[in-house]
Amino acid sequence: MDFRTFSVRVCPTLKLEDLLEGKTRAMSWEKEAEEIKTRRIYAKQQGGKEGVERQHAKGRLTIRERITHLADEDSFRELGEGAGVPEFNEDGSLKDLQPANYVLGFAKINGRRVVVGGEDFTLKGGSPNPAGLRKSVYAEDVAIDYKVPLIRLHEGGGGSVAGSGGNKPSRPVGDPVFSRSRFQSIAKVIGTVPVATAALGPVAGMPAARLVGAHFTVMTRNAQVLIAGPQVVKRALNEDLTKEQLGGPDVHTKSGVVDNVAKDEAAALGEIATFLSYMPDNVWQLPPYIEPQDDKERMDESLIDMVPRDRRKPFQMRKILKAVVDEGSFFEMTKKYGPSLITGLARLNGHAVGIVGNDCMYYAGAMTAEAAQKMRRFADMCNTFNLPVLSFVDEPGFMIGSASEKAGTIRYGTEAIAAVMQSRVPWASIIVHKVFGVAGAAHFAPDSFVLSWPSAATGALPVEGGVAVAFARQIAEAEDPDALRAEIEEKLAASQSPFPRAEGFSVHELIDPRETRPRLIEWLDWAQNGRELNLGPYMTTMRP
Repeated sequence: MDFRTFSVRVCPTLKLEDLLEGKTRAMSWEKEAEEIKTRRIYAKQQGGKEGVERQHAKGRLTIRERITHLADEDSFRELGEGAGVPEFNEDGSLKDLQPANYVLGFAKINGRRVVVGGEDFTLKGGSPNPAGLRKSVYAEDVAIDYKVPLIRLHEGGGGSVAGSGGNKPSRPVGDPVFSRSRFQSIAKVIGTVPVATAALGPVAGMPAARLVGAHFTVMTRNAQVLIAGPQVVKRALNEDLTKEQLGGPDVHTKSGVVDNVAKDEAAALGEIATFLSYMPDNVWQLPPYIEPQDDKERMDESLIDMVPRDRRKPFQMRKILKAVVDEGSFFEMTKKYGPSLITGLARLNGHAVGIVGNDCMYYAGAMTAEAAQKMRRFADMCNTFNLPVLSFVDEPGFMIGSASEKAGTIRYGTEAIAAVMQSRVPWASIIVHKVFGVAGAAHFAPDSFVLSWPSAATGALPVEGGVAVAFARQIAEAEDPDALRAEIEEKLAASQSPFPRAEGFSVHELIDPRETRPRLIEWLDWAQNGRELNLGPYMTTMRP
């Protein structure tokens, strides 16, 4: 007996089509699919309407709005969108869902793939709930596995004294002894892919540690970065300070905790996109090349008189940098920390390069302890991501004096020199003005291509300081000490001329300053051969 005959005999009024439709409904997963959609809707509500309104009232975006602003349109694909704590009705149907308060996923920025994540401050002030903690810990692993840049947008605190579960008792307590430290992936990721982070509100505890575990860090004017907040500080140290006084932008641009400060969130996210435009996806790639719009033969006339003939007069090194690199391409980093040293990224005939230069407006360009640490960190980043370095030199030596000695300048300076000596990328040094003392070595890698301007002066010590030491007795005994000092200084200054060094092949070439751009472009073109041989993780030895 076939199915049709059976159905007619058992239930004459039952139609086969109705029976098949009911069978299809019984086998369908439509109910579950609808619940997935519902859970996604709940996840998008974040901390609820009131939580989102409070965030906006502070002049800050939510994490989802930040990602939307940063990423290419419709490119964000979330990981763990349904992660969270569900709440059910008595009949077992879904009533609500408290989502993970860390949002994580894949995105594209200007067509390039990235991993992006950040705390949701509308839920628990960004202090991680259980699902949020798991997603935040996973962010570095995703970037490492897929070998793409990582962006973290921070706003929130670390763990609570009550724990991630609130006041509810929970067991087991702590991670198992065989668990992997979350710091392992944080340490590994900065040697594998570019990491850019932003502080977009109060950032404390573990998020603050993750904020600085990056190659580029920017904060907004209304953000704070704190090891601990005001209440904890007051209780422990009896210091009654606001969050701004403890860790506002005026503090951390000078402390070196952040590289740049942006006026608002849109500007901060824009700086992250700009930074990544110079970076490769990972250490196994060269930085992206962009077809240049600037003339490679361009010779800026302003360079011929940029450095004054009077060696005591200062000049603007940034004008020199901008006149040499591709127009509009200079992106400065860490400007207010160690300000006697300029660091940044730029393009030279379409190729991404690292830029180093002395700023004689601060300590005559001398290397302070902070400037040395800045140099070491920047050199390491360039070597990690295969960025050639252009060093514009005006180095009078290490900063001297009691404050410099107390800061440990000689140790940090020697560390910076060691970092440069371990360089694996093409390196060009342009002696713009002074090169004196031990600190001068920090501007020349082992195989540097060295160009000198006619304004260059090199030696063991600056003339003024050297004369004061070597001729102290003669000057003191002279009828006119000031006249004798000036006479000796002029004679010794003439001996520091760059022409004898060029004649002795102590530099590759003595050039007209206006020739700097085409000369460097020609050198960089030659230096492209074999660059792929140095790809991969950058390995160093111990440093002083």
